[in-house]
Amino acid sequence: MTAQNQYTLPKKAKGARPYFFEDPAVDKLVAMLMGLTGEVSVLADRVDTLERLLAAQGTLPAGSVDSYAPDAAVREARDARREQMLRNVLRIIAQDQEDPDAGKPNDAAYYRAVEQVEQ
Repeated sequence: MTAQNQYTLPKKAKGARPYFFEDPAVDKLVAMLMGLTGEVSVLADRVDTLERLLAAQGTLPAGSVDSYAPDAAVREARDARREQMLRNVLRIIAQDQEDPDAGKPNDAAYYRAVEQVEQ
């Protein structure tokens, strides 16, 4: 993709969240699991790329990653990144706390739509 073809996606989807299972909590759990899976997949690809590049250059001796001890600044940066990841993964729960009725069907509107279709 070239720079002129890049698009900005909205931060939040609009409209009611679709439900696929009887229990909306299962849908939320699946959404969280898929978000986490995406995060882990991206990280695995990045680690794989780094390890391949470093090995190809002969830069990283074997066992270096396992013996690395991060300092306080690195631990703080990792903590901040971890907190952001958790916010991303748990976003669906936070959205429900902000607006508990979001994504729930409006029964009256549903039945009006059914009546219109039946007529």
